[in-house]
Formats: sequence, structure tokens, C-alpha cells
Amino acid sequence: MNIVCPNCGTRNRVIEERLDQGPKCGQCATPLVSSEPTELRGELLPRYVAGTEMPVVVDFWAPWCGPCKMMAPIFVQAAHERPAVRFVKVDTDRAPGVASQYNIRAIPTIGLYRGGNEIARATGAMPANQLLAWIDQNLSR
Repeated sequence: MNIVCPNCGTRNRVIEERLDQGPKCGQCATPLVSSEPTELRGELLPRYVAGTEMPVVVDFWAPWCGPCKMMAPIFVQAAHERPAVRFVKVDTDRAPGVASQYNIRAIPTIGLYRGGNEIARATGAMPANQLLAWIDQNLSR
């Protein structure tokens, strides 16, 4: 299975049975799999979603956004409950080009990606059970 490093963008091959053993990037030694959402630099997002074979949930957010702050612990909870999915956060203030590229018009916006393609999008804060159901529903399609 391929997983792109959230730090340096290197594509790493990981044996699926060893995902729970804490694999690290062969280039920079950053952990590749975490139960916590990972802050991703905007310029790495296209490479990350295209090169990571696991489904990826992206939280497009900004530090001044009240609903984004409300959504943050919910996003953490979802990451803990869905270990087979990668959860990343992209600060749209630091990555305005990515926000434009991904057509982000409101925040928080949650995007679900599989195989480099967006398969679902939701805008606005939502409770944890709703976020988990949304992920599960869209991954089962």
C-alpha cells in the first residue's frame, strides 16, 4: 500500500498488515499513520490525496473560524474511530492557492478523497455521529 508522507511528500510503500506497527517515512522518518489528524501543508495536498491508497478526509479550516474550532475535537474523535482512513487538516489562510484549486467557498469544508478523486464534500460543522455516518456512507458507494 502506498502512503505519502505528510511532512516531505515522499511516497512510501507499506505492507498493509504492518500499518499498526507505526511505519515511518523512508526519507524523513515522520510517522505515516497516526490516530490524530495531521496538519498538512497546502502544497502537499494534491500529492497526498493522489498518492495515498487509503481514503483521505480533509478538513479545510482557518484559525479565526468559530465553527472550525467547534469541529476540531469532532475531527479528532472521528480519526480515532476510523483508523483505516487518513485524516488531514489544511489551513486555508496559509494555503489560499489550495483553497482556490479545490474550490473551497466556505469553511469548515470536509472533503473525502479516494484514489486521488473527491468522492464527497460537506460544508459546515457537524456532530461526530453525523461525520462518521457521512464518511461510512460515502465510502460504501
